[in-house]
Amino acid sequence: MTDRHLIISNNTELVRVAPERIVYLEADGNYTTLILTDGEKRVLTFNLGTFQSLIEAQLGNEACWFVRIGKSLIINRNYIYVINVANQQLTMSDTGFREKYKLRASQEALRELKKMLELTLKK
Repeated sequence: MTDRHLIISNNTELVRVAPERIVYLEADGNYTTLILTDGEKRVLTFNLGTFQSLIEAQLGNEACWFVRIGKSLIINRNYIYVINVANQQLTMSDTGFREKYKLRASQEALRELKKMLELTLKK
């Protein structure tokens, strides 16, 4: 990734974050929690669809590093560590993380993610 930043702004706050610092975004109704590589969590008053549009509009080609998983997650695929379809679990990790993030997703969503990554390996 480059030195670009994702800028998220509403009436009271502006958040400027480098895409590589984002591990994942998790929806909770009209709110989304942004999880960063240093463990910081920030709740923002946007739904996940709005974030998906912001990522695509602001990051251009780099938006491909972010993948929507079902209705409630957008993940940075650089940090995928383990996809366990049977247990419906996705583990996100990197050497710089203080902890591993274990996320729940449907078997179908995880199958699709696994297939997408396997196809990338064949190229």
